[in-house]
Amino acid sequence: MRELLTALALMLAIEGLCFAAFPAAMRKAMRDAAEAPEKLLRTLGFASALVGIFLVWVGKGFPAFNLL
Repeated sequence: MRELLTALALMLAIEGLCFAAFPAAMRKAMRDAAEAPEKLLRTLGFASALVGIFLVWVGKGFPAFNLL
């Protein structure tokens, strides 16, 4: 649970910095996302989730290999 809270806090910090540093670009990105087809958003969301899971797995040192 502690790692989940840390991940959410890091996500909020990065997103907040993006809005603070590039407000016009973030507004455009949000507008583009609102106008994008649902299928594209779903595909990008799923791909992002897979990349995120893979990066956590890499960061933790491939725990599945400890079973061998």
